[in-house]
Amino acid sequence: MKSAKSPCIDVCDFSGPKGWCLGCGRTRTECDKWKKMKPYGIRILQSQLKGRMFQMGKEESDQ
Repeated sequence: MKSAKSPCIDVCDFSGPKGWCLGCGRTRTECDKWKKMKPYGIRILQSQLKGRMFQMGKEESDQ
């Protein structure tokens, strides 16, 4: 089974809220565990990432 494509866009700046990467929305721990995650866990994380990226974009526009 092929692993899911990483959401990484090679920005890797973990200064977002809660230590989220400004490029993909993941934490360092989530980045480290990505290749070993089960498909179900990846789908859950991917849906969370959409919300995180939206939240970070909204916070930046509020400043």
